[in-house]
Amino acid sequence: MADSAAKKSIYRVQGFTCTNCAAIFEKNVKQLPQVQDAQVNFGASKVTVYGETSIEELEKAGSFEGLKVYPEKQQREIEKEPFWKKKSTILTAISAVLLVVGWFLGEQYGEGSLPSVLLYAASILIGGYELFIKGLKGLVRFNFNMNTLMTVAIIGAAAIGEWGEGATVVLLFAVSEALETFSMEKARQSIRSLMDVAPKEATIRRGNQEIQVPVDDIQVGDIMIVKPGQKIAMDGTVIKGRSAVNQAAITGESVPVEKTVGEEVFAGTLNEEGVLEVEITKRVEDTTIAKIIHLVEEAQAERAPSQAFVDRFAQYYTPGIMILALGIGLVPPLLFGGSWGDWIYRGLALLVVGCPCALVISTPVSIVTAIGNAAKNGVLIKGGVHLEEAGGLKVIAFDKTGTLTKGVPEVTDFFRVQGPEDKDLLAISGAIEKWSQHPLASAIVRKADNHKVDFEAWKADDFQSITGKGAKATVNGQLYYIGSPRLFEELLPGGIEQGLQEKIETLQRQGKTVMILGTEQEVQALIAVADEVRESSKAVIRKLRDMGIEKTVMLTGDNRATGEAIGKQVDIHEVKAELMPQHKLEAIKQLKEHGKVAMVGDGVNDAPALATSNVGIAMGGAGTDTALETADIALMADDLTKLPFTIKLSRSTLRIIKQNIVFALGIKALALAFIVPGWLTLWMAIFADLGATLLVTLNGLRLLRVKE
Repeated sequence: MADSAAKKSIYRVQGFTCTNCAAIFEKNVKQLPQVQDAQVNFGASKVTVYGETSIEELEKAGSFEGLKVYPEKQQREIEKEPFWKKKSTILTAISAVLLVVGWFLGEQYGEGSLPSVLLYAASILIGGYELFIKGLKGLVRFNFNMNTLMTVAIIGAAAIGEWGEGATVVLLFAVSEALETFSMEKARQSIRSLMDVAPKEATIRRGNQEIQVPVDDIQVGDIMIVKPGQKIAMDGTVIKGRSAVNQAAITGESVPVEKTVGEEVFAGTLNEEGVLEVEITKRVEDTTIAKIIHLVEEAQAERAPSQAFVDRFAQYYTPGIMILALGIGLVPPLLFGGSWGDWIYRGLALLVVGCPCALVISTPVSIVTAIGNAAKNGVLIKGGVHLEEAGGLKVIAFDKTGTLTKGVPEVTDFFRVQGPEDKDLLAISGAIEKWSQHPLASAIVRKADNHKVDFEAWKADDFQSITGKGAKATVNGQLYYIGSPRLFEELLPGGIEQGLQEKIETLQRQGKTVMILGTEQEVQALIAVADEVRESSKAVIRKLRDMGIEKTVMLTGDNRATGEAIGKQVDIHEVKAELMPQHKLEAIKQLKEHGKVAMVGDGVNDAPALATSNVGIAMGGAGTDTALETADIALMADDLTKLPFTIKLSRSTLRIIKQNIVFALGIKALALAFIVPGWLTLWMAIFADLGATLLVTLNGLRLLRVKE
């Protein structure tokens, strides 16, 4: 493990062709003199180094693969070398030409003629040069990987005179490797496209001048000018102007969002209509898009349970194939008088067909593709394990405020009971709630603002939140309480009188949340607040039921009558009301008895429940650091319709991973059955492996097509 005090450096790597190569590179980096630890992220093509090193040393560690390394934050275009210019492509083409000419000469002068053998040998050496170096190094170190299997098979084929088949294996293996590289590059494109979303420069006003400044040089507090049709380069707050902003790159929302003074805008979004002046609130490395890219790259590095299984299986599978091939080549001739040439040939065919290419690529290509597709659609999945968990959900629990409802409550009724005048009671309640973080508090503050309450004249001192119940503060020398009826039932010596209780229940049955303002001796006002249900909530609940989710539950701190009224509107299975944060946690634990549970909340006051559930899903991740940090999955837009898409994508990923694993192993088993009667030739074996690699790759890339 890395020393916590060790210097940590992150580099991007160009040139990875397979997971095995990434593992070798990681091992080589760990062996560098002043490196304490290293972690390679194959999905994101990155290496994290703990300790001191240089780019030259890192590239030397990756010289076996011709890897290029550069610092993570260096603004640099990925070198896109045309396919036909690549050294590997040129060598493969020369190898193919020599193979074809050798075959023609073999037809003319006989398969074992000197000209054809020499051409086959040249084809093997030119096309398999890099393969042999890696394979022989693995053989010397007893590191049995796919390169080792292929090297032994090709050398063995040449040794028993099967030069043509040896050359064919070299050629087809090169094609298989190119295919694997292509598939991972295709899967990584989702992240590359995210990286290119935000502009590299912005127009900044400094003094009386408007100048173009690289984003790395922009400071918090700078004023950015964004004209119509331009992309927003940095996160910030609008200080002047009004415009519709297309946020699809961040949140997946296709409909532009109206932005005006005081509202947040995000790097990578598109200003469509008016000129905006934006005060920068975050440096380039802290913007929402930067966090999304970082979290998605980390997610791709995190191994899903199925990937961990494949990796463990491959550790034993490859040496097992070597031993079995040795047994097939030696046992029948030694014990049963079989032909040495025939049985060695069959052993070599087993080595070729046993190559674990298809198996090794089957899971990572699916996970990387799915996580990238989700990010493009405004869903941030923080790891393969969460992607897989979401596919097995049986129960989904929802917070009410800001999740099933819009989270923008309005005061619908204000009743004076006794004490000061109406306007004074409103001023007192507004003065206290100005200090509160509760969503309902904002409704009272807005109401007070609308009635032109002078908050300088009405100041709240000694504010204190009463968790799950309300708050208290001293206003103009008098201690006031504001909160739920439950708070006043505990507070007042005789509880709430019958007449007021009936009025409260009537309002609650209408789906309104009732708050009380008063002192330790009396109730002075009733304030009814209603939070409008999202238009999409009912449709989403119905869709989840149609998808086979067995139970949907609403968890709310609100009273039962209000909870039941909203639960009825959205047609939810069960409502659990009047819950404190710790009660929500207990409710999640109970729901786990029915199967895997997801908790959907805003990521702020639902943190314990989000953490306890199998999958924590936060609403509105864009701009909410807490949601990005606490949740396993973040719906970047404040949009519940992304939830069924996430479950659909997860289930598709699980299905495709299982198909890939079964298919990769099934082809191996079928080929194995063909070896014993001697039906499987070397070129058929490599075709079987190539076909399996092609099919699992294309199957994994189908996840790019999963839509809402």
